[in-house]
Amino acid sequence: MRSKVAAGEQPWKQAWDNLLAEPYSSLRFQATPSAHIERGAYGSNSSGAAELAASANAAYSQALQWFITGDSAHARKAIEILDAWSPVLWDFEGNDAKLLAGWTGGALCAAAEILRSGESGWSAQGIEQFKRMMLTVYYSLLKDFFPQANGNWDAAIIDSLLSIGIFTDNRAIFQSAVDHFLHGDGNGGITKYVYPSGQCDENMRDQGHAQLGLGYFARAARVAEVQGVDLWSTAASRLALGFEYTARFMAGEHVPAYGGLSTKGRDRYSDIYEPVYQHYRNEKGIELPFVAHAIEQTRPTGWTALIYYHGPAVTESKGGLRPNIQAPSAGAQSGPTAEAPASAVVVTPGQSIQSALDAAVPGGWITLTKGVHTIPAPLRLPSGVTVAGMGRDSILFLDPKAPAGNVGLAIVNGVTDLHDVTLRDFVIEGSVRTVTATDPNSDRRVRSYQNAPNRGGISFAAEHAGQMKNIRLEHLTVRNCTHNGVAIRGAEHVEIISSDFSGNGSSVVPGPGLEHNLLLTHAANVLIRDSRLDASLWGSGLDIATSHDITVSGSELARNARWGVYTTESRSVRVLNSLAEGNDTGGIAFDSLMEGCRDLEIRNNVVRNNAGPGIATGGATGIVDKNDLADNGR
Repeated sequence: MRSKVAAGEQPWKQAWDNLLAEPYSSLRFQATPSAHIERGAYGSNSSGAAELAASANAAYSQALQWFITGDSAHARKAIEILDAWSPVLWDFEGNDAKLLAGWTGGALCAAAEILRSGESGWSAQGIEQFKRMMLTVYYSLLKDFFPQANGNWDAAIIDSLLSIGIFTDNRAIFQSAVDHFLHGDGNGGITKYVYPSGQCDENMRDQGHAQLGLGYFARAARVAEVQGVDLWSTAASRLALGFEYTARFMAGEHVPAYGGLSTKGRDRYSDIYEPVYQHYRNEKGIELPFVAHAIEQTRPTGWTALIYYHGPAVTESKGGLRPNIQAPSAGAQSGPTAEAPASAVVVTPGQSIQSALDAAVPGGWITLTKGVHTIPAPLRLPSGVTVAGMGRDSILFLDPKAPAGNVGLAIVNGVTDLHDVTLRDFVIEGSVRTVTATDPNSDRRVRSYQNAPNRGGISFAAEHAGQMKNIRLEHLTVRNCTHNGVAIRGAEHVEIISSDFSGNGSSVVPGPGLEHNLLLTHAANVLIRDSRLDASLWGSGLDIATSHDITVSGSELARNARWGVYTTESRSVRVLNSLAEGNDTGGIAFDSLMEGCRDLEIRNNVVRNNAGPGIATGGATGIVDKNDLADNGR
């Protein structure tokens, strides 16, 4: 870096000039430390926050300038800034306290590391004073992360904790940040932030926050790399997928997405792309054409090429990324996936679906047109009917004011021996409002809290095993229910095909961990294929109890608070060719309450980045073979 700037070579020289143009790069910069820093949401009601952020940037810039130019005035200025804050700062307050600390800790440590590594003149007392601030102020605030917030928070915290662990030579702090990168709970961790397709958790929110999170994950990966820890390759280079997906969307291209992607900030590129391009393309040979395009937009004004760009290390291309995607067409699509018969009864919003069901003849078909179909009470489904929508714009919504008893359910079985029914090509919205979440992690209209109403999607319950038969759910979306998304009790011959049951199962009564995306009890001969069972807030993707002959194939069971698949007292359960990743308790589990589980087949699955065990057999019998397990926790 130093020699390239001295020689005036590009892109280092342009990046250097851009760095010097920043206000915090001036030797006239003056730190104004405070004992108490407060930052409110989005920077509101703040005190000292902007001053700290500017000081962190200034300290790093001055340390870089000292190293590159050899001018000791810059070393003195960097030391002046660090020595000004270290004995003064006591604590952080406000909504964004952890976020601000995450933003500034890494930059401060980077400056301190440069100063300590050379003949800068930084005193032993100053170094010790800085360590004390990092451990007693920063680490004590950040050590538990903040997985309840959007994932960009934990990404920044990971970066700072890695840096603090390195500067203080504390392996436990460093390892805690590595572990959280791999399989942090809540919204923490790389597989929580970047889905298998490359879509980021915050692409629905805006592209500024998505780039913020990606940028800090990349910084963390680079910091860990210097210590000999490879986070870049985690989950089949998931970080590269996230960058390329977002850069592709930023460039105006169409990308496959679950939910509506926000165009807010789509035209504003952040200077985050250099380390990713350097590692994946220049060092590994992986093609990232849209990341390359993003770099073309950021280099005229950005300066991170100065520290991250090293030029090509390999010339041979290994081609592009290959996402590991299960269930790419799960859930309701843009239109119907099956043609309705000419005899179908068409119901428009405002008309009574229940009346159409009551009048249906065996083999009848009811079509829900596009729009929100608000129902005053749970639909009671008779046997021998198909209810089909027109795709994701056909939304079934239980009126929040409906007298619903203990649990507000959208669809229930009208007879205990329900048989020969199909539900397809529509959405069941479990929220109390039919809105598209712009921030699904904090939007109280969508996500579920303890004081939320107890609302579920589909509940089919028989009186004994096998009483219900021949139930098919296809291209169905059930989302945002505080109770179970779908619960089927006492049925046989059930097919769940290309459906998306995600974001269901909260902490409402009877309590956390008892509601799930999909619950099967006393069920038999069930096929779950090419479906998504993701992001249950308090439950599992799939919970199976006292059942037999259950097959899960080609499905995604990811980012659930409990398990991807949890099974008790069942036999002949097969989980095949599926993805179980990023679950907070573990990937796939079989538990014994009495006799336990037997005759299992767990084969050819990708099971990775779960906070607990990848596969826990609990004394079960059967076959566990040819599964790809990586980066699971306890």
